Amino acid sequence: MITGVHTMVYSDDAEAARAFFRDVLEWPYVGAHGGWLIFKAGLSELGVHPTSGDHGGQVWSTPQHHEISLMCDDIARTVAELTAKGATFTRDIRDDGFGMTTTLVVPGAGEMMLYEPKHPTAYDL
Repeated sequence: MITGVHTMVYSDDAEAARAFFRDVLEWPYVGAHGGWLIFKAGLSELGVHPTSGDHGGQVWSTPQHHEISLMCDDIARTVAELTAKGATFTRDIRDDGFGMTTTLVVPGAGEMMLYEPKHPTAYDL
């Protein structure tokens, strides 16, 4: 039986990305081999999104891909706390319908969405 989900972040600067998760997000970790850190990422959930559809008369499509988003209970407070620790955000907080969102820069690994969900969550079932 499946016991968990292992998420991978591919980074051009793995040491910087690992330091970000360790020092800025303060996620607990175990040392694996050769400097690899495996982080406890907290509660998780998985959604399946279609690759095309119609939203209010607007047809849209996207290629198949996978996405990692970080969730929080209070986005304004979380952004302030992370900014104080040196985190960078590429845009202001906005309402995207499903939640309040922004994008967080992970050093060497691009951007991840950070959001405060408005939808029911599955991670606390």
